[in-house]
Amino acid sequence: MKLDLKSETGAATAEYAIATMAAVGFAGLLVVIMRSDEVRQILFDLVRSALTFNNPNATPTA
Repeated sequence: MKLDLKSETGAATAEYAIATMAAVGFAGLLVVIMRSDEVRQILFDLVRSALTFNNPNATPTA
């Protein structure tokens, strides 16, 4: 029996499995990080400032 080292049979399936495992690991890390109150507050402030419009050309009112 001859071993064919150039065969790529199953390579795509293995790549999908590795990418899926990496994505699951990254999602788990995000869940752990998002449970932190400090990180949640930072992200909330970032979204709030992104959605708040401040006109730089507005004249200040007294």
